[in-house]
Amino acid sequence: MDTVGPARVASVSGKWYVLVVVDDFSRFSWVFFMEFKDEAFGFVWDMVLRLRNESHKAMSAIRSDNGGEFRNSHFENFCRDLGLEHQFSSPYTPPQNSVVERKNRTLVEMARTMLDEHRTPRHFWAEAVNTACYIANRIFLRAFLGKTSYELRFGRQPSVKHLRAFGYRCFVLKKAGHLESLVVWMGFFWSDDEEGTPIFEDEEGADDVGDAGATAPATAPATLATSSDDDGGPLPMASSSLPRQQAQAEAGPVEDAGVTSEIVPSQQVHAYVAAFEPHDVSHALSDSNWVNAMHEELENFERNHVWDLVEPPPNCRPIGTKWVFKNKQGENGMVVRNKARLVAQGFCQKEGIDYEEAIAPVARLEAIRILLAFAASKGFKLQQMDVKSAFLNGFIEEEVFVRQPPGFESPRFPHRVYKLWKALYGLKQASAWYARLKSFLLKSGFVMGSVDKTLFLLSRGGDTLIVQIYVDDIIFGGSSHALVSSFAVQMSREFEMSLMGEL
Repeated sequence: MDTVGPARVASVSGKWYVLVVVDDFSRFSWVFFMEFKDEAFGFVWDMVLRLRNESHKAMSAIRSDNGGEFRNSHFENFCRDLGLEHQFSSPYTPPQNSVVERKNRTLVEMARTMLDEHRTPRHFWAEAVNTACYIANRIFLRAFLGKTSYELRFGRQPSVKHLRAFGYRCFVLKKAGHLESLVVWMGFFWSDDEEGTPIFEDEEGADDVGDAGATAPATAPATLATSSDDDGGPLPMASSSLPRQQAQAEAGPVEDAGVTSEIVPSQQVHAYVAAFEPHDVSHALSDSNWVNAMHEELENFERNHVWDLVEPPPNCRPIGTKWVFKNKQGENGMVVRNKARLVAQGFCQKEGIDYEEAIAPVARLEAIRILLAFAASKGFKLQQMDVKSAFLNGFIEEEVFVRQPPGFESPRFPHRVYKLWKALYGLKQASAWYARLKSFLLKSGFVMGSVDKTLFLLSRGGDTLIVQIYVDDIIFGGSSHALVSSFAVQMSREFEMSLMGEL
């Protein structure tokens, strides 16, 4: 067992700490929320007595660190009366209490992810941690045993059909059969004496949205769907964190899901964007959005003069090409772009015959950290830019022929092949883009680092400009705003760039 906290903001019920208890065998976990650390003994006392009544297996020991909430007379007398051994880890040695320490990190990271997914106000962190614990008990398999913690404790597989996405908006079905009270699904809570679900409804309007330090007022509990588990575990809980007008604007059509209905946001897929990823070319050609994405890639080739359609020379063995399809998602997980990439099947190339060098320098993460620390100490503002289709900017020296793109073969010249002037993704000529960028920077007056070949420096007068390259991402900054702006304009003229803004 261990405690986590204090949190940066109080929970809805005014709690600041979390007590995490883990069964060493099954890894089944419990979480209890406390306003003060000294409340830990009351939760442990109640849980130990309840577990001794529920299970025929005797509890032999409890393990914790040397925190004052655990090492006190209350715990000492309690363990002596029940015959429990209280094991303590060595001071300042968390690895000795590794089981619960790892669980703490797992629960906290899951809770942060759920809160960030739908921009949920931070004072609902307790609901997120509770939900994370509930889900972890039912989906994570115990190492080597191949069973979930729930199955090891109760002897049966858990039911997950009642699970809902944390933070999604839903309606409450009233007794009259009407959908009312737009609320937000906020996970699960422990309920041993009733089979209902309370609803927290925000009555303060838009001024309370996003206020991580505020506490949403709670109204009387309303009954929602109950869990199908019969172990007295958490039941679904809904909570409102958005005013009705804003939530209705962001909500989509309601799908029938029994007692509660989950609302699918209408912005999950942008207009003129396909929601699926094709598994092959024929599947992609059946959708106009993916056809447009493939045309965009081929038009990019023509604009950059990547290849020419020619008759195959004697003894020519052209390299095959393949389409790779990927949906680009925004920061909220919604599909914003369909990206079709034509790649060469470079695995058939032979070193020494088709290419000489297949390695391009890449900045180490340590070098990027050093750059960030140096910029912070000097007060530099670092910016980031991305090179569009970076590989298409690199010229290749060898003669390389590729087959025509699948689904876009020329009807007049079906047997012709493309001769490449610039590198494609997938080719072994990976250093072509780096070589061109390095040549451009050196001609512009930059000096390449003697150790880090991806670091370039430019000194002009008393000002300094630093450029760090990571494949097609470029981080740059300097002591002069005019020098930084001039570099951004210069790069945009030479290459197709996307300025990402300040770091």
